[in-house]
Amino acid sequence: MDSRISARALAQALGGWRTREPTYEALADGIRLLCLDNRVPPRTTLPAERELAAVLGLSRSTVAAAYRSLRDTGHIQSVRGSGSVTLALARRDPGITDVRRDDIDLQQASPATWPGLAGLIAEAVADAPSIVSRTGYDIVGRHDLRARVAAHYSTRGLATSPEEILITTGAQSAIHLLARALIARGDRVLIETPTYPHAADALRQAGARLTAVPVTIRDGWDLERALQVSQRTLPVAGYLMPDFHNPTGRSMTAIERETVANEAERAGTTLILDETTADLDIDRGPMGRGFDRMDPSLVVRIGSLGKTVWGGLRIGWIRASPELVRRLVAMRSAQDLGTPEFEQVIAAAVLDRFGDVIEQRRHMLRAGRDVIIEALRQRLPDWIVPRPQGGVSLWLEMDAPLSAPLVMDARHRGLLLTSGPRFSVDGGHDRYLRVPFTAAPETLVRAADVLAESWRSVSRAAPPSLSLREDAMV
Repeated sequence: MDSRISARALAQALGGWRTREPTYEALADGIRLLCLDNRVPPRTTLPAERELAAVLGLSRSTVAAAYRSLRDTGHIQSVRGSGSVTLALARRDPGITDVRRDDIDLQQASPATWPGLAGLIAEAVADAPSIVSRTGYDIVGRHDLRARVAAHYSTRGLATSPEEILITTGAQSAIHLLARALIARGDRVLIETPTYPHAADALRQAGARLTAVPVTIRDGWDLERALQVSQRTLPVAGYLMPDFHNPTGRSMTAIERETVANEAERAGTTLILDETTADLDIDRGPMGRGFDRMDPSLVVRIGSLGKTVWGGLRIGWIRASPELVRRLVAMRSAQDLGTPEFEQVIAAAVLDRFGDVIEQRRHMLRAGRDVIIEALRQRLPDWIVPRPQGGVSLWLEMDAPLSAPLVMDARHRGLLLTSGPRFSVDGGHDRYLRVPFTAAPETLVRAADVLAESWRSVSRAAPPSLSLREDAMV
C-alpha cells in the first residue's frame, strides 16, 4: 500500500457517477475511470465498503458488488485484513473492452506524422556510419541542433545563443528536469486549471504544493486570482501555457502576458512557459510570445517536436539562462544520460524545413477543427462548442456534469476519450470534455456520431437534477 483515499475524497472525485443501471456497475465504472486517469494511483487503499456506502447513500451490498466487479476486471485486489487496493493497469484501456482495430482513440492529442518525416529519416539512415561512430547520446545536445533551435527563437524576436539551449528527450523530460531543479518539497507553485495533467503530476512528484489559477474559454486567465495567489504565497515557480493552452485552446492576451510577467518578477517567481503547441496557429495570426522583458533568469521556455512533427520523435528543449542550463546538465545524469544522436540529426533536418511543417499542420488542423465543430453543433446543440484559433483540441461544455460516465459509455462503443476532471488541479470540470481534432476528418465525424449516441444514453439515465445547466468554471 502506498496511500489511502477516504470515502469523502473518493465520492468527490467520482462526481456524477449515477448514470446507468445496475447502480453497482455505474459505481465500478466511475472508479475504473479514476484509475485509468491516474486520479487514484496504483497501490491506493480504497475505503471500506461500509464507509463508502454511508457517504454515497448506498447499501453495503451495492458497494460490495462494485468492488467485486473491479476485482473481476483486474482493477483492485482485496486482501482480508488489508482492504481493497488499486492495481497498476497493464494497458491504457480500463479493462472493459479491448482496443479493437476500428476503435477511435482520441486520448492523445497528437497529429499524424508530418508527411515529409519519412524522407528525412531515410536521409539520416544513409549517413548512419558517421552517426554510429560517436557515443550515440549527448547530455547537452548536438551543437548544430542547439544552434537551429536558438535561431528559431531569434527569428521570433527573442535573441538566443546555443548556450541557452538544452536538448531533452521530449517535453515531458524537460518538465521533470526543471521540476527537480527549481522546486523543493513544500514549495508553492502556480499552475493553471485545467492544465496538462502530466505536468501537474511531475510538479507534485517534485514535492510542489500546487495553487491553481482558472483559465476559461470565455474569459481567459483569472488575473485577479493570479495576483492574489502570487501576493499571498510568493510561489517559487509557475507553469503556464500562454499560447493555445491545453486543453482550452485559449491564448493569453498582451495584457494578460504583461500582468503575469510583472507580478512574477515582483514575487521572484520563475515562469516555466510550455510552448509545445505555440506554433500550431490555425487562424489567429502572428502575436508576440511576451515575457521577453522579464529578468532572463526568471523565464524558462520549453519546446518540442512532438505536437508539430511526430509524437515518436522524442526531441524537446529548454531555453534558459546559461547558468541554469549548466545546472540542469549537472543534474541530468541522475535522470537520463542524454538524448539519442540519431533523433537529434533528424530533428536538425526537420528544423531546416520547419516553415513547411507549420504550413501543412495549419491546413490539417483547420480541416479537423472545422469538421468536428460542425458535426458536434449539429448533433449536440445544447453543448457549448468553442472555436479555438489554434492548438490541437476542443474543450467542450456539456449541459450536465457527466463527463466521467460519458467517457465510460463511449468506451463501450469504441470511442476512447479523456474526461474533463483529468485536467483539473483541485477537482471539478465534470461538465467538460476534451476532444482533439488531430484525427482525419472522416474519423472525427464518426467520433461525433458515437459521442451523440453516448450522450443520449447517459443523459437519459442521469437524475433530473444533473440535467440543469449551472454556471460552471471552464
